[in-house]
Amino acid sequence: MGRYSAAADLSESVSNPSAVKGASTQDVDLDVTHARHEGDITSDELSFVHDAVLLQETVAAVLGVKSLPKQTEGDQNSLNISGIYVDATFGRGGHSRLLLSQLADDATLIVFDKDPTAISVAQELASKDSRVRVVHDSFATLTDSLAAMGISEVDGLMADLGISSPQIDDGSRGFSFMRDGAVDMRMDTSRGQSVAEWLEKVDDETLANVLYEFGEERHSRRIARAIKQMESYESTLELAEVIKVAHPNWQRGKHPATQSFQAMRIFINNELGDVDDFLAQSIPILKSGGQLAVISFHSLEDRRIKQFLQRHSKGQYPEDENLPMPPNRPRYFSKPKRVGPSKAETSQNPRARSAWLRMATRTDTAYEQITGL
Repeated sequence: MGRYSAAADLSESVSNPSAVKGASTQDVDLDVTHARHEGDITSDELSFVHDAVLLQETVAAVLGVKSLPKQTEGDQNSLNISGIYVDATFGRGGHSRLLLSQLADDATLIVFDKDPTAISVAQELASKDSRVRVVHDSFATLTDSLAAMGISEVDGLMADLGISSPQIDDGSRGFSFMRDGAVDMRMDTSRGQSVAEWLEKVDDETLANVLYEFGEERHSRRIARAIKQMESYESTLELAEVIKVAHPNWQRGKHPATQSFQAMRIFINNELGDVDDFLAQSIPILKSGGQLAVISFHSLEDRRIKQFLQRHSKGQYPEDENLPMPPNRPRYFSKPKRVGPSKAETSQNPRARSAWLRMATRTDTAYEQITGL
């Protein structure tokens, strides 16, 4: 993954490049920051495509400090912090590299990513820095992967959810409806079925449900019927055109295939399920005082993070609301905080506008494994 999330592509013929990343899925389609989409990215903006969003804020949060030392040219100020840290979404390593600059020589950084290309970059970094260990897998395997390394707890976890700019830029990956390619959309091309393979077998109703649930597409049934009438699923541009023709209500500045592409991508990669698993595993894996920092770019992700932290910081569970005597639930996190990008960052990188960083500190409450929580 690379830290850019949201709908699979930017608008095709958007004339408003400032309309990027919003808190809702409907806005996400215009999110440029994590390279979400391309249609409204100008040539000047392309130079910022690989910028790591909320870089300073995220690294400071995972280290548990208010801010990082100011860096001046030729001056490598470092906090020199020891411990074990995890970058659950390495991407191209922007957050990892800054984190490493603040870690002591005896520290360890484990990086995860599904994408084989991202893993190649991570392995190159590991070959130059002995503190780095690489896991080619989803962050949903967090506990098992760390256990295989003999690690049972860590000092900090950070994740930057979504799809990466390099993934969007490579038309062959199938994420883009601006560049033609195979209808693949897998983040890990070494395993699993592609979207094309899934579309060949899925029925209209199931497809419509996926478009609605993961893309919040109100015209999901109409679009699903049109997609299933296609003779083949070999071209992302052909698929996008069919969706565009079938879509009855085009929103200004937004390609009509945006939400459908997002939905299929999220579904085929089990993105939301992986997020839920990752968050659940953060409780037993973080040591007392450990830090959790997660960046999201659309409401489907952000809502999950928000509700997870609320539930485990307040000890209030929805299933307890109607009980006459609600049980005392453990509070695993301190009061969570939310930070958005600064005006300076959004002016330089408009794609950062819909990004939110949510963070919390692990309390000293011992983990209790309770089914369903």
